Amino acid sequence: MSKLGKLFKGGGPGRAKGRAGPTPQEALARLRETEEMLTKKQEYLETRIQRELAAAKQHGTRNKRAALQALKRKKRYEKQLSQIDGTLSTIEFQREALENSHTNTEVFKNMGYAAQAMKKVHENMDLDKIDSLMDDITEQQAVAQEISEAISNRVGFGDEFDEDELMAELEELEQEELNKKMTDVRLPSVPSTSLPSRPGKLKKVEDEDDMKQLAAWAS
Repeated sequence: MSKLGKLFKGGGPGRAKGRAGPTPQEALARLRETEEMLTKKQEYLETRIQRELAAAKQHGTRNKRAALQALKRKKRYEKQLSQIDGTLSTIEFQREALENSHTNTEVFKNMGYAAQAMKKVHENMDLDKIDSLMDDITEQQAVAQEISEAISNRVGFGDEFDEDELMAELEELEQEELNKKMTDVRLPSVPSTSLPSRPGKLKKVEDEDDMKQLAAWAS
């Protein structure tokens, strides 16, 4: 029996009695084996077609009968090759559909497992207890906030002193510091030499001297 026959008959009567049907993995493996077998057959037919075409060209008009026989065989091989192409397309479509179905089945199975796990987890959880727990957490957070605010507030040490008196003392200290700085400032010294007279005054003195000399000469 050929591999293709074994594939569609389930591998023999004994296997059919032992199990109801193949698993998706087994079916996919068989389909891949069939694809591989048909692909090899394609390569073989393509080689034979090229050989027959070369033989027909070789005989040509010198041996028409041999050339015609070669062309006939070439046509048969081409027909088989076309049939295999169609078969491979069908098998590829079937394999892809089976792979998708298998994937969907696994996804559905895993989702079912997850739903059961969530259900099992929630069986041990009471909504009333959860609400009570959340209330306790909220209350403890409020207490912790109050404690933090109390700790961070400034401690009232030194509040028995009068703040106005302290401010007056501070201003007095600042004034003393300012006076000290003013005392340390040195003013520029007054020059000992007399300042030069203005040009107008000098000119007037010179004119008076000239007049005195002129009066003395005239007398």
